[in-house]
Amino acid sequence: MHDVIVVGARCAGATVAMLLARRGYRVLCVDQALFPKDAVSTHMLRQKGLARLRDWGLLDQLKATGCTPIHSITMSYGDARFSGFSDPIDGIAETYAPRRIVLDKLLQDAARSAGAEVREGVTVLDLVRDGDVVTGIVGRDRDGERVVEHARLVIGADGYASTVAELTGAQKYDVIPGETFTAYSYWSGLKMQSELRIGDKQAVGGWPTNDGKTLIWCVQYVDRFAPFRTDVERNFSLAFEETAPDLADLLETGERDERFYIARYPDNFYRESHGPGWALVGDAGYHKDPFTGLGISDAFTYADLLAERVHEGLTGARPLEEALADYQAQRDRSSKAMYRFTCESSRLVLPDKHVEVMRALPSSPKHTQQWFRMMAGGLSAREFFAEDNLAALLDPQVA
Repeated sequence: MHDVIVVGARCAGATVAMLLARRGYRVLCVDQALFPKDAVSTHMLRQKGLARLRDWGLLDQLKATGCTPIHSITMSYGDARFSGFSDPIDGIAETYAPRRIVLDKLLQDAARSAGAEVREGVTVLDLVRDGDVVTGIVGRDRDGERVVEHARLVIGADGYASTVAELTGAQKYDVIPGETFTAYSYWSGLKMQSELRIGDKQAVGGWPTNDGKTLIWCVQYVDRFAPFRTDVERNFSLAFEETAPDLADLLETGERDERFYIARYPDNFYRESHGPGWALVGDAGYHKDPFTGLGISDAFTYADLLAERVHEGLTGARPLEEALADYQAQRDRSSKAMYRFTCESSRLVLPDKHVEVMRALPSSPKHTQQWFRMMAGGLSAREFFAEDNLAALLDPQVA
């Protein structure tokens, strides 16, 4: 009998398993994948996420993997172009974009070191129930053998297409349709910090990752998905030539080392994330477009929050269902403004006000730093776009 079973062993799942195991709970974490296994991802790990790794004693391990630090970001939209970086957030002055085969392993190893059992190759097929209460999982292991495990709580951290969410009937809300797809690969021989360039219904960019490689990507609307796939290499190059000719020239100085990865982005949504004997975390409970690169950091933030609430519930400090409801409510409140900003920005057709702001940013180092702090999750969109803050940027007479 386990205290907690976590379904999913990537950023959210391995993290919540680690945090609960560190509190002394008997934790089983299962994943249908056999690791190391890559995942479609921006790779971007913002300062708030890095600060959590530091607090958990894992940041030095990440740095030791040879992931290149990022200290500068260049953005453009039409004729608006600017560069800068956020001031330190929680004492962290850089960002990193680790390969998922690196980051996921680091977190899984940390969960194992904390005492959690991490079991790969287990596919969850059903949930064990006692009346309406979830009390475990039913699955199949890599050898095809039946797996039945019991726990006081089952946590679904199994992505936006979560099996746990489907089996519990968890409903989505505040759904905003996904409108884009991405294609990306890895180049060697490039000297690049972080680039994000938005063009005509498409965006391109890149940033350094592990092993001296650079992640290079493009995003386009889904109506271009089928024609794009007819000649991926040519259409990928064309996206850079049309949106950022300087980056297109830069790519010619390096060499692509891996195949192209292509994926359509699913809808943006929140899900009901708790019920009798179960909870959801990560993309299973809250998913937004990767455009702002906050997914991994948010996974850490809300895995941490969920672990705290689960601890309160399992120790009897408060009823477990009440604690889980508080987790969902607090997650929704703290994420809402950036959820809206991300969904709006990911449409790649920015409102006139945003374009006006971007054109004005080069004249104000203060607001440029604020912009990148917002992108990093250290300042809410509501605070940045507050009337008095924008007045100081857009009206030179305002001090």
